Amino acid sequence: MSQPPKKTPPKKKPTGGRVTPKGTGSTSTRRPSAMAAETAEGHPDASRRYTPPVPQSQKVSAPWVAPVMFVLLGIGVAVIVLNYMGLLPGATDNWYLLAGLGFILGGIVTATQLH
Repeated sequence: MSQPPKKTPPKKKPTGGRVTPKGTGSTSTRRPSAMAAETAEGHPDASRRYTPPVPQSQKVSAPWVAPVMFVLLGIGVAVIVLNYMGLLPGATDNWYLLAGLGFILGGIVTATQLH
């Protein structure tokens, strides 16, 4: 005996969008505007006003930043190369490599101050 084919239930349509209703934020955690001037630690709250970024015309590096950056990078490379060639006192040493990498890192950090 054959059984009649089973009926499959209709598929549910997926519902997307918000999980919580719009505008149901908790208002009990907000402070009144009179108390919003300072936090419990005494620090002022962040301003809710938009602060535009500083224009590029006002961002000017100090005149010493670029030369210091190139000098530090150059010294670092020179120390590593001279250590590789064995021209530094005390033969080749890992401390020279560490110093060279430190100078290069100093040049990179200085480069972050260049505008």
